[in-house]
Amino acid sequence: MVSLQNHTGAAVEIHNRPVPNVLLIEDDPAVRAGLCLGLRRHGHVVEPAPDGEGGLRLLGAADIVVLDVMLPGIDGFEVCRRIRAAGNLPIIMLTARGDDIDVVSGLEAGADDYVVKPVQARVLDARIKAVLRRNGGGADQDRERHGDLVIDRAALEVSKAGEPVPLTPTELRLLLELSKVPGHVLSRQQLLNLVWEHEFLGDSRLVDACVQRVRMKIEDVPGSPVYIRTVRGFGYRFGPL
Repeated sequence: MVSLQNHTGAAVEIHNRPVPNVLLIEDDPAVRAGLCLGLRRHGHVVEPAPDGEGGLRLLGAADIVVLDVMLPGIDGFEVCRRIRAAGNLPIIMLTARGDDIDVVSGLEAGADDYVVKPVQARVLDARIKAVLRRNGGGADQDRERHGDLVIDRAALEVSKAGEPVPLTPTELRLLLELSKVPGHVLSRQQLLNLVWEHEFLGDSRLVDACVQRVRMKIEDVPGSPVYIRTVRGFGYRFGPL
């Protein structure tokens, strides 16, 4: 897949055009047909795939992947891990239930968001648009240096000790929001609103899982973070101070 800079640039183009390309990986023929029809009515180009192997072969034209957890052969978690290992393509997981183990496993595999089935096409459409909108990043044009971490808001690039940090669009947006005002504490609900655009009934597990992924990429010792610090019982703040 493409680099963070190139993929983020492509995402900005997605934001400016009305027809994003959605790769829908879903094995249930009725669900697949219904979501394809509904998403197309909402203006999306949809490429359906009945299994993980077929979906992985169709990644080249996709702007975003909607991925079912329960798939024949390679399951959704493994497909998600393979997509994430190859690049930063946005991923929304579909799960048949909101069980913690499914949700957490999907987020840890690298998903940007998840939706519990059955889901109406208009709801999935809103989630897709929210994930794609997040790829635009912030408006600050300055390069910010925090220790050996450099955040370039204009180019939507992050580097550490001179090496590029391969963040997904959601991970990048989280870091941009947290680092706007170093030392300022943001609650999990505030981060859900800012990063995931979940204004109501947001799930704080999205925030915690994404923070852990970012820490693995920017911290020298993720278990003793310097840049993203936990404020117990409330949320997170960006350091070092």
